[in-house]
Amino acid sequence: MQETNKLKRGLSTRHIRFMALGSAIGTGLFYGSADAIKMAGPSVLLAYIIGGAVAYIIMRALGEMSVNNPQASSFSRYAQDYLGPLAGYITGWTYCFEILIVAIADVTAFGIYMGVWFPDVPHWIWVLSVVLIIGAVNLMSVKVFGEVEFWFSFFKVATIIVMILAGFGMIIWGLGNGGQPTGIHNLWTNGGFFAHGIVGMLLSLQMVMFAYGGIEIIGITAGEAKDPAISIPRAINSVPMRILVFYVGTLFVIMSIYPWNQVGTSGSPFVLTFQHLGIAAAASILNFVVLTASLSAINSDVFGVGRMLHGMAQQGHAPKIFMKVSARGIPWVTVVVMMFAMLIAVYLNYLMPEKVFLVIASLATFATVWVWIMILLSQIAFRRKIGKEAASKLNFALPGGSWTAGVGVAFLVFIIGLIGYFPDTRISLYVGMVWIVVLLLGYKLVRKQA
Repeated sequence: MQETNKLKRGLSTRHIRFMALGSAIGTGLFYGSADAIKMAGPSVLLAYIIGGAVAYIIMRALGEMSVNNPQASSFSRYAQDYLGPLAGYITGWTYCFEILIVAIADVTAFGIYMGVWFPDVPHWIWVLSVVLIIGAVNLMSVKVFGEVEFWFSFFKVATIIVMILAGFGMIIWGLGNGGQPTGIHNLWTNGGFFAHGIVGMLLSLQMVMFAYGGIEIIGITAGEAKDPAISIPRAINSVPMRILVFYVGTLFVIMSIYPWNQVGTSGSPFVLTFQHLGIAAAASILNFVVLTASLSAINSDVFGVGRMLHGMAQQGHAPKIFMKVSARGIPWVTVVVMMFAMLIAVYLNYLMPEKVFLVIASLATFATVWVWIMILLSQIAFRRKIGKEAASKLNFALPGGSWTAGVGVAFLVFIIGLIGYFPDTRISLYVGMVWIVVLLLGYKLVRKQA
């Protein structure tokens, strides 16, 4: 491989940390958490703690491999190296398709959010503009991308911190509630902490786990991190705790102030909390935050797919043209392809009946779990390959090693069972199976041409 096809290392610990935070704290927290609350009641807090622990296991398993073997396309490369070429091929393409679907949803959401402020402007204008702007950011340099992503995520995180502090002010001192402290009795007075029993809490786990989707992007940054041996461990160790504080802290505050069975029935709980404090522009503030949240997500989506396709082209699993890199170290072909794919897909999104889009979107559910399981299985195979002695000397090793990864795999298999249990999500398993069959047929063609 020529030097011109190499990515440049320009991402600092600060960039990587906020990229993972930005990916995992998205519109799922601002709007999606209400569904999980309905399912579990206040015990959803426990579900987020369990989910956070498993997310940490996945990140540490990925971190162990990334620090000891930094690769640009990370987990698809590890799946190839430690589980075989077929595993790498399926994992890489599944991740790319998943992120493309997420990106379509994000650019569509951006158009809807802008429509709140500019109702007379057609949505397609916003969609086109955001694709061009984010595409331009991704074509500049990885350092520019990292800086933009840092500030998008910063706004989001700052809003959550303000909300948590204001909420505690309301709980303890009655701030914005006429000096009447709300206390935290709402956590157990409406049917108890386990309002729908332990079963309700367990059933909510599948929704909770997808709130943590996106954390795996830390692995993709390994090929462009300035000093992966330092920056990746720092980012991985700090991110799960922060995500946990933001999710659990936010929901603790919301469910303390409002009875859990009223959350999400009349708009976003974030807007209600800010309005409670007498902030008239609450809806506009939140709209600005979800706008930056969707921009941050689209930015990460383009980055993630670009790097994955670049790495897969090196492995012979994607067209060779995706290996092309600009003078600034950017895989520009993959960025341009991703921009066109988003525009075409968004157009199809408008034309498609909702049911068809639901089938495609359900693949994202399947893909997230698939990628996580492959990360854990790759880590187990990685340890087997290097042997016990080398494993004992690893830098940034996963505590408990393969046994911990095995617990993570068992938990994710349980999540797959939950996906199959609910009629609404069962479709994602069927779509996932069809997707794997299509990829297997595609792999046969790729092997024949190789």
